Amino acid sequence: MSNLPRFTLRIAKKLLQKVESMAEYNGRSKNREIEMAIKRQIRDFENLHGTIEILDDQED
Repeated sequence: MSNLPRFTLRIAKKLLQKVESMAEYNGRSKNREIEMAIKRQIRDFENLHGTIEILDDQED
């Protein structure tokens, strides 16, 4: 079992279905597809606004 933190996400059914379609196309799970989208969003944000400093600098 993973020791990564768990997070519950409430999401509209149609949006989740689109995520599922993208995940299937990309050969990933829905969870991994959402994680990749979040990483892209953070990267884009940091490119515009600078690195987001966090207290715990462990990489996940």
